[in-house]
Amino acid sequence: MKKIYISIFVLTGLLFSGCADEFLEVNPTESVPADVELINNDEGAKGLVTAIYNQFLGWEMSSFAWNAVTSIISDDADKGSDPGDAGTDKDIIDNLTYNASTPSFQSIWDANYAGINRCNQALDLLPKLDKATSALKTRLEGETKFMRAFMYFTLVKGYGAVPIIDHLPLPASEEDRIMQLTRKSPAEVYAFIEKDLNDAIMNLPDKSVYGADDKTRVSKGSAYALLAKVNLYQKNWQKVIDNCDKVTGYDLVDDYAYQFKKEGEFGIESIFEINGIGSTSSPGFGIGNYSVSQAPRGSGGWGWGFNTPTQGLADAYEPGDVRKAATIIFRGSVLYDGTEVPESVANPMYNYKAYSSDFSNQEFTDTNLRYLRYAEVLLMKAEALNELGQTSLAIPLLNKVRLRANLGETPALTQTDVRKAIWKERRVELAFEHDRWFDLIRTGQAKDAMAADGKTFIVGKHELWPIPTSFLREAGTLSQQNPGGY
Repeated sequence: MKKIYISIFVLTGLLFSGCADEFLEVNPTESVPADVELINNDEGAKGLVTAIYNQFLGWEMSSFAWNAVTSIISDDADKGSDPGDAGTDKDIIDNLTYNASTPSFQSIWDANYAGINRCNQALDLLPKLDKATSALKTRLEGETKFMRAFMYFTLVKGYGAVPIIDHLPLPASEEDRIMQLTRKSPAEVYAFIEKDLNDAIMNLPDKSVYGADDKTRVSKGSAYALLAKVNLYQKNWQKVIDNCDKVTGYDLVDDYAYQFKKEGEFGIESIFEINGIGSTSSPGFGIGNYSVSQAPRGSGGWGWGFNTPTQGLADAYEPGDVRKAATIIFRGSVLYDGTEVPESVANPMYNYKAYSSDFSNQEFTDTNLRYLRYAEVLLMKAEALNELGQTSLAIPLLNKVRLRANLGETPALTQTDVRKAIWKERRVELAFEHDRWFDLIRTGQAKDAMAADGKTFIVGKHELWPIPTSFLREAGTLSQQNPGGY
């Protein structure tokens, strides 16, 4: 967090080359250095923000560790792989026996703060690019604040109180040192997130305004949807409804499975989607090891076999639910592109949403990561309406999601039954989209759900991830460990 970077690929105009491993260090107190004149134009300004999107392509940000702390930790997934392959720490995360030294929690902490650092760098530099179009810079500031809000949302959901770093730190500044090492309360973090999202809403266009070249970028609807989700976690039910109503220009795709294929990317249901931009003609892009780490393992397989669906998740789908076959790869099945999954693979089930048809057993693939879809907007609004006692208005929204899944209307009628039905619908609709663990925590289902999965969830301990030991060592008396870190 103490070093300020501008990616080399931004400064040289290689805007879509993935995550660079080398960086140019820049003193944040100086005026725009001469090298930045290379980006003092529209393409250079876009490149600054593209570097933030590219942060999501990193192995630490969106792959092995992220799957561990959001899916393997939950009742939706097991560690998978072979029994003797722990995946560094995936076994202890699966068993809820982790502590502050567990590497995956350090990785997520570091990756998100590195992304926040890129956001702060962009927000510092964009106003200084006087040769870039003013309207474009305004939009790019909106994109940047959306992504900073998204990263802080990840941090506050996982760790609770965290430091808020909203500018480039001044060298040798004691005030900034304290800022970086003092954890702010969840209420303060949520307030900061909401401010960033409201700023983003003012600056971003509707999705329909974007041309084909910019379809991968966030829009006003993205910010409203994320704001609704932030409201959901704070149980601000009316705000959830109000912001969901402002997510316009989206709808459900007819075929649930289609949106998780290459040809279904950035469709009418997509609200925030990370672009794995690999192609058969230009390999070397995409989320590092995201697909291969979850692909079938063993004889006839093509991956490491981690993050495998649990039997509990498979059983949660009702008969006839098309989402089951679109979410789970079964041993012995044939995939949509004709690929056969032999009976000899190590695990009975794998994550279909991570599958890449064109890239088999490769570090980088073209698989996208879907973070916000219109189906979730419908379910968030349904949940909020139901909690406000407007159950009759919630049921049609729930049914819209169910009918797309080839199911009948929900039999639930009472507020309690509809609440449970919505929670279950979120599980099967959003499986392996990194929401299950957080849903269990925010709704108070975690203890019972973990017990049903053979895990021991300790109330008062496991709600928050451990704060990394390295941070606490530096913070000293400025910060304390979460209960789950001991």
